[in-house]
Amino acid sequence: MPDLLVSLYSAKLADLKQKAYRVGVSIRPALPPELHLIANWVREQFSENWASEVTVAFSRQPIACLISVDGGKLLGFACYDTTARGFFGPTGVDPQTRGKGIGLALFSACLQAMKTLGHAYAFIGDAGPVDFYAKTAGATVIPAPDKGIYEGMLRSTPK
Repeated sequence: MPDLLVSLYSAKLADLKQKAYRVGVSIRPALPPELHLIANWVREQFSENWASEVTVAFSRQPIACLISVDGGKLLGFACYDTTARGFFGPTGVDPQTRGKGIGLALFSACLQAMKTLGHAYAFIGDAGPVDFYAKTAGATVIPAPDKGIYEGMLRSTPK
């Protein structure tokens, strides 16, 4: 999967912000006492690697993890500045609530937070849904002959 680049000064981000607003979900920064709950949820729903990145997001100031919550239930999360400064992700939405725009709203909120912190661009490493990012935020593929920052990363092996 390729790495992508998003200009945080693109007119597409204003459109994305409007679409995210119309979704009508609550997005907020995670709170320190929620670390264990969010990391465990991410570990169970997605992966140990992503749970590690959530932990890093909580070490940032301000906390670089945004969440969507409804009625005390975690619906999704998105992180930035975890694997590297300027990186968006990981991000994930509860499988039972996908397709409602929660991921779009989290993505938009993260990009806005990154812009507020002074980033001019966001990188999306090992981007899964390339077409989604291109369509919603004008993301472009970074032409690179190698794997980038994840090249040679240690990975868990099944027991």
